[in-house]
Amino acid sequence: MLPLSHAQRRLWAFHQQEGPHAAYNVHLVLRMTGTLDTTALEHALRDVLGRHEALRTVLRGTDGEPRQEILPADAFGLAPLPPADGTDRFADLMREGTALTEALDAPFALDGDALVRPWLLRLAADDHALVLVMHHAVHDGWSTGPLLRDLEAAYNARAAGGAPVWELLPVQYGDYTLWQRELLGDESDPQSLAGRQLAYWRKALAGIPTELPLPCDRPRPPAPTYDGHEITFDVAPAVHAALLDLGQQGRATLSMVLQAAVAALLHHRGAGTDIPLGTDLSGRTDEALDDLVGFFVNTLVLRADLTGDPTFRDLLARVRDVCLAAYDHQDLPFGLLAEALAPGRTRARHPLFQTVVKLHHGDESELPVRLTGLTCALEPVPATALRYDLAWDFVETPSRLTAHLTYATDLFDQHTAEGLRDGLIRILDTVTTAPDTLVRHLDTRTEPRGEQ
Repeated sequence: MLPLSHAQRRLWAFHQQEGPHAAYNVHLVLRMTGTLDTTALEHALRDVLGRHEALRTVLRGTDGEPRQEILPADAFGLAPLPPADGTDRFADLMREGTALTEALDAPFALDGDALVRPWLLRLAADDHALVLVMHHAVHDGWSTGPLLRDLEAAYNARAAGGAPVWELLPVQYGDYTLWQRELLGDESDPQSLAGRQLAYWRKALAGIPTELPLPCDRPRPPAPTYDGHEITFDVAPAVHAALLDLGQQGRATLSMVLQAAVAALLHHRGAGTDIPLGTDLSGRTDEALDDLVGFFVNTLVLRADLTGDPTFRDLLARVRDVCLAAYDHQDLPFGLLAEALAPGRTRARHPLFQTVVKLHHGDESELPVRLTGLTCALEPVPATALRYDLAWDFVETPSRLTAHLTYATDLFDQHTAEGLRDGLIRILDTVTTAPDTLVRHLDTRTEPRGEQ
């Protein structure tokens, strides 16, 4: 048995505190129209599980210490979901209380459950959905690409009566776990990589606000439900292009521009001048990890400084400097950082930050999946669980920029979240035409454009 990675230990700690919870469930729903070979699909799933040890991982507590145990691929089967009574509207199946939503929201017991549940949903004789429910401990966003590529290769080979032939993966997730521990060393050793990076983060986050004041509709409960609701909106194509141009002018990425815009919005909503935002990096710092399914993501805390009456261009330059320094110190796992800087943290709020801003390059729903005899598409699954107060997830494709704002229903009503959406849209409109506007002069009104 292997030790847990640092990222997995963070999820283990959450589970020990909260018990089984769907907050870390990950979903993939692949709609398949045409003649499905269910036997080939089941063999293909086992092929993929055999290829990626992370997907066969069970976490177990042994003498008080959690460990990874790898199950054989044949321990998994493709279970049928109850029939969908002939409906051809997939959205109807996402209603609360359906067999599909119950499967998506069923929590994992992290100390013994297999962390992948494959289901097959039959909508009609020529219309099916493969539903993969996974715990975040074995899958992150980057993993979706290699998982689907390998499923495609395996299904097509099995449907043709053969078996997939693919290059041997250079490492498995367990190898990464051991390598990460060796690389970081002991964080209590100031000469180790972990010790040096922890020293940086102690200085960078000194005096950080314990809790960011946000325009909540209700007091924060002592124990969150982690229930969330999602609002989706598109950024106008002309604004998207102008945001890219603004970033190029300041040698900043689109992610930095969006972080600055969210910080400006929260400043206008009463969050003050010291605004910590969380973001995720892939954590795949070696190309040997690129084709691997597993949980590698690391979380960074990026501190936006709005003191001194900056223009938006000034704010963007500050955000850029903070981001570049943080990227140079991205190896320290967030769990170690939180243990060191927020030892007395409470269940009521996320430690060190409560708002996240992420930019995803490429829409998972547009990943091509070509299975023999089938037309395939990934069905979107709206976010219903949230570990933060607010999450801004931006998805950029060559043709558009889409935003998904998920808000904690413990704290916010929908009209408040819609006001945040509208305020951000106004900021993006303004800074792309007048980036030297003082942040305090940005228009963040929530009524539609044209109203006075």
